[in-house]
Amino acid sequence: MLKEYFNDAWLPILQHNHLASFEALWELNKDDWFEPPNYRRGGWSGVIRTSIALPEGGKVGVFIKRQENHFFRSWRNAFRLTATFEREFRNILNFRKLGVPTLEPIYYCQKTVAGKLRAIVVTRELAGYQPFDAPCYNPIDQLAKGRRRPLIARVAKTLRQMHDARLQHNCLYLKHIFVKEEPGGAADVRLIDLEKAKWRPIRSIIATRDLYSLYRCAGGWSRTDRLRFFLAYRD
Repeated sequence: MLKEYFNDAWLPILQHNHLASFEALWELNKDDWFEPPNYRRGGWSGVIRTSIALPEGGKVGVFIKRQENHFFRSWRNAFRLTATFEREFRNILNFRKLGVPTLEPIYYCQKTVAGKLRAIVVTRELAGYQPFDAPCYNPIDQLAKGRRRPLIARVAKTLRQMHDARLQHNCLYLKHIFVKEEPGGAADVRLIDLEKAKWRPIRSIIATRDLYSLYRCAGGWSRTDRLRFFLAYRD
């Protein structure tokens, strides 16, 4: 069980803001929800966004995800309940270890408080990024070809990178692909919402599942765009 994690680079920043503890992060802006709590199966989870001060000046945005009594059992912890956020956080660490672009982790912890299993995940905000289903990208054919083609190719290559690492997202939709366009036509892509991601030994099975899910939600893509995506993925 992963009980507590600090990103060493972020610990001084959390300390500077008096946020280097589970309790402080749990209480911060407690009811100012970015995503209101989702109640199900006797528990809940929700997200807040906040800005924290940097020691050298300025601020940085972070997302704090909180949950209570959302848990699962795994082969690692067959006799102990584990917060579902732990699975997501482990996947974030694993993706980064394998060089697959995703969120920057800051903090994780889970604790039992008054008989309730609570967990927190803190990640850096993807400032300047947009989900690939945002109005600026949907429908995709509103973009000029010179802008659309490199974007589609960059997304395809990022997904191929994930699959080459034998990682399956398992819930791959456009909203889980974040894109930041750079000057000169380059783009940076990050993959989010990794709670269901898993390692699988056979890449063809991984690709079939993930790409089928992606194609289903890419309704605004022309046949030519889909072909370009596939060719970039195979390249």
